[in-house]
Amino acid sequence: MIKKTDVSITTWILIAFGTVNIAFLATGKLGFNGKGLGIITAVAITLAMYSFLYKDNPVFKIAENIFVGVAMGYSIIIVWFNILKPDVFEALIVPMFKDTGNAPQYLVIVPTLLGLFMFLRFSSKLSWLSRWSFAFIVGMGSGIAIPNFINAILLRQLEPMLAPLYTGSFWGTIDTLLVLIGVVSVLFYFFFSMEHKGVIGGVSVIGIWFLMIAFGASFGYTVMARMSLLIGRIQFLLKDWLGIIQ
Repeated sequence: MIKKTDVSITTWILIAFGTVNIAFLATGKLGFNGKGLGIITAVAITLAMYSFLYKDNPVFKIAENIFVGVAMGYSIIIVWFNILKPDVFEALIVPMFKDTGNAPQYLVIVPTLLGLFMFLRFSSKLSWLSRWSFAFIVGMGSGIAIPNFINAILLRQLEPMLAPLYTGSFWGTIDTLLVLIGVVSVLFYFFFSMEHKGVIGGVSVIGIWFLMIAFGASFGYTVMARMSLLIGRIQFLLKDWLGIIQ
């Protein structure tokens, strides 16, 4: 249930936001054109998203649903113009009813049917046909992903392990040694057939340290990326909207 206090706060914020933008439009700080109205819309959605920092509220839900709806509409358009139109409509449907000089690509019927079968998931009687589509996607995806994974991660990880420790430079040798110790110790940590005591326990502890360093670096990278997005939004508000910074 929405409290009266939240309604009052939201109302006053909307009044203040509207007043500021009307003043910007009246003074010419924002042009009364597509660019100016686009900036106002972007600012409104940005502030609506950040309103979740206060609490979950109707303004945030409206912005959230707008974002999901726009993203879905954009995705559908991209799928139509990049996949369905050139690969199905123009390759199969158009040559069947119009003389384009090209023969219809009847092989397109197979993937088209598999795609249509996925919508049968909503049917209680024909939902079993959707399993063919999902099985094809999972099988094809695994066949493509597994060799790439082995080549990009497993084999690339083995290369520095099998390289000579002495690389001609002190720091190069240290890097190779750290990679070797890190991989071996982490593998020992995940080796559960033997109890982690003695030498195996000590090596496993080293593996834990390497894991924590890797997780910390990954988390720090994620935080840094999110902070970069936040800085970009703040710069947009202060520069493009308020004009405080240049």
